[in-house]
Amino acid sequence: MGHIIGKDIYRQLGTRLDQAPVRTPWTAIFRQLVETLYSPVEAQLVIRLPYRPSTLSRIIRMTGEAEQTLRPMLESLCAKGLVLDIWNGTEYQYMVSPIVIGFFEFTMMRTGPDLPRARWAELFQAYMFGEKDFLAANFGNGQQVSVMRALPYEETLGEHVEILDYEKASVLIEQQSDFSLGLCSCRHEKHHLGHAPCRAPMETCTSMGSGAQFLIRNGFARPIDKSQMHDILARSRDLGLTLSTDNVRRDAGFICHCCGCCCNLLLGVRETGYPGILVTSSYAAAVDESLCTGCGLCAKACPVDAVHLESKATGYESRPVKQVARIGSLCLGCGVCALKCPTGALKLQPRPQKVFHPEDSFERVMLQALERDTLQTFLFDNPASRTQEFMRALVGGFLKLPPVKRALLSKKLRSRFLSALRRGAG
Repeated sequence: MGHIIGKDIYRQLGTRLDQAPVRTPWTAIFRQLVETLYSPVEAQLVIRLPYRPSTLSRIIRMTGEAEQTLRPMLESLCAKGLVLDIWNGTEYQYMVSPIVIGFFEFTMMRTGPDLPRARWAELFQAYMFGEKDFLAANFGNGQQVSVMRALPYEETLGEHVEILDYEKASVLIEQQSDFSLGLCSCRHEKHHLGHAPCRAPMETCTSMGSGAQFLIRNGFARPIDKSQMHDILARSRDLGLTLSTDNVRRDAGFICHCCGCCCNLLLGVRETGYPGILVTSSYAAAVDESLCTGCGLCAKACPVDAVHLESKATGYESRPVKQVARIGSLCLGCGVCALKCPTGALKLQPRPQKVFHPEDSFERVMLQALERDTLQTFLFDNPASRTQEFMRALVGGFLKLPPVKRALLSKKLRSRFLSALRRGAG
């Protein structure tokens, strides 16, 4: 592959990575980041990989590379978390890692000697929060479909409140048989940035099913069993950590145990004004003012500062004013505030408006890509084809039209649109 080191290979890589469902706009910081992660030869191969998950045989046909050259390169990229190898029940399919969930998490989960972790941490933090481009590209136009959603603590639900299985962390665990435990990428990043020690353990990233298999296979995590998963869930409840998972209703691949001091998702919601970074659960906290003593423990516990105390007149001469908790619009519906309430004044109640969670990863990725103007790359996914390049430009221009995008994302057309895409993918 010596002939391929041409022009500005990293700029071309940046363009390729920016076509994912999570956008990565090109900046000076992003150049430094990809230069530390990808060798020039690796960058060139990634540029040529198809946009959709593809088998080794399909990649060989599209790139013209010999299997004995291609296979070890793909395996090496998987070991770095820059490419995903996904078992489809018959064979592996390979897909370029997006930044989230993808090469940010896998990079900061890596262990071993002589890795520039502090440099990685600085660059990731500078790119995702020091500059405005990344968050603006993914959430600046009111995008609603994100990678992850909050999970409610079941014991914080109000009386007679029904909860579906996909919102129960305990059920998500029971539905799977393979589990893994690895370093929390956000907590690990903050450690190398010199932040104060976190109250939560470093090793708290839990994955399930095929996600766990990928992490174990490539050395990012170690296997654990179902009882250990339940133990970690109980520990997170005791610590008041926010639970989050795949923003899907079926086959969720992980449960994150997030703290307000380290988690980039919670930091993003709290400090950037983009609430869609972490999709809420179907519930929101509600206050029973007759039970609220104004202790403020709920406000301290809330990871996104959605709870505050407010003075209220009581009508009693002996105590004319009291403090009561108030719930703001950023409430995730996680129930962490209710866990800390000593009087039971806070409970989760159904939200007035239904929250949309995609059925599965296919739906989530397609809707994310539509919102972020990259759907055309999944429809015409061969980077080397001039015909498909033309079709990407043509269809991409059409899908960017606001009336078209609004129509396809609307409740009226969304199901038919996704069904058509699924048939095409099949």
